[in-house]
Amino acid sequence: MSYDPTAAFDTAALQAKASSHLWPHFTSRKVLNDGIPVITRAEGHKIYDAAGKEYIDGLAGLFVVNAGHGRERIVQAAAKQMQQLDFMPLWSYAHPAAVELSERLASYAPGEMNKVFFTTGGGEAVESAFKLAKHFWKLKGQPMKHKVISRSVAYHGTPQGALAITGIPDMKKFYEPLTPGGHRVPNTNFYRAEEMGAPTELEAFGQWAANRIEEAILFEGADTVAAVFLEPVQNSGGCFPPPPGYFKRVREICDQYDVLLVSDEVICAYGRVGDFFASKALGYEPDIITSAKGITSGYVPLGAMIVADRVSEPFQSEDNTFYHGFTFAGHPAAAAAALENLDIFEEEGLNERVREKSPLFRAELEKLLDIDIVGDVRGEGYFFGIELVKDKATKETFNEEESNRLLRDYLSPALWEAGLYCRADDRGDPVIQLAPPLTIGESEFAEIGGILRSVLKDASSKI
Repeated sequence: MSYDPTAAFDTAALQAKASSHLWPHFTSRKVLNDGIPVITRAEGHKIYDAAGKEYIDGLAGLFVVNAGHGRERIVQAAAKQMQQLDFMPLWSYAHPAAVELSERLASYAPGEMNKVFFTTGGGEAVESAFKLAKHFWKLKGQPMKHKVISRSVAYHGTPQGALAITGIPDMKKFYEPLTPGGHRVPNTNFYRAEEMGAPTELEAFGQWAANRIEEAILFEGADTVAAVFLEPVQNSGGCFPPPPGYFKRVREICDQYDVLLVSDEVICAYGRVGDFFASKALGYEPDIITSAKGITSGYVPLGAMIVADRVSEPFQSEDNTFYHGFTFAGHPAAAAAALENLDIFEEEGLNERVREKSPLFRAELEKLLDIDIVGDVRGEGYFFGIELVKDKATKETFNEEESNRLLRDYLSPALWEAGLYCRADDRGDPVIQLAPPLTIGESEFAEIGGILRSVLKDASSKI
């Protein structure tokens, strides 16, 4: 029997099959036992379940569908490419879509970043950057430079190398020992600055946080540190933006100690903070950018590592090959979809839209600060986190049991029931995260704000 995505669906039957055969990612068995939500279609900024119920996609899938759902142009671009050339690897060969896309991405990147290495996703891009950094320093005659520094609670992916860079202990403990060399420094959660023993003035806090990177480099030995991996706006923990001057100081530190700066933009690139690359929007020049997700708006899997000329230069020699790759990286259909996606960005001014409307989105969310459990609203562009607290005066957070009960037992199902798909997360302190398609505006901000207000006020009364 052939599969027809437009046919009527039997929710209970699909849930039963999923319970028996589907292994969802990062998902408790309880979700399957309770009847996993089954999403059957999407349009614009809305998704629909098998029963036909409508939800606001407040997370753009998973920080992915930046241009919105249902873009027939992207579908047709991928289909047309597959009719012409369905597959060809980039192992010693090229195809036009990958060539054109690499030139396009290089034209958007900050500074002199002219080489593009394709992957199929973000974790692979981070893994590639880790390997490239170590290989680069070996070619430069500094073979001991193999360690990497990242921030507390930061998520950089699940492959063994990327997981070593990830700063979330609970995600790593089952898979240790990991690739050696990962070391952590404080993140830029200004709301918790005092608890870190850091300055409580924003710019001074940024300098303090950046200087902890220098401290780590010196502690480990500059001759052993290959790279620093930082997200422009840290996702895990709840959308920590960089304080003014933070990345300027980080760049100075990396230059001083001969350490590569990797900007992990798997979430933040392709419009999420108002430019094709967030490092460009925030005014710093990395040595490597890792990206994925919004590059195709999720229509086909694709990732890309963009590399500065000084890092790619040793590999221009016929004697030095980067022995690394993935079968499906730069797939013809994915590259064609990405090119069409980027055309939509330019024609509709999506980057400009985010820059113009982000303050309105922030203002709508900041109205929620009058609710007892809403402690902080933070973020950049169309990427915001709402931190939840037990006591606003002291910033006391919830313990693990309380957080689990608040987020999983109440907020996640209540927000879903109210028609909002977003993320309730406790990889740091409890937060609600929002990263909708970049096409939404004032009316959708108000609708999201209204749902959040109703659910959060109800949650506050139950604690």
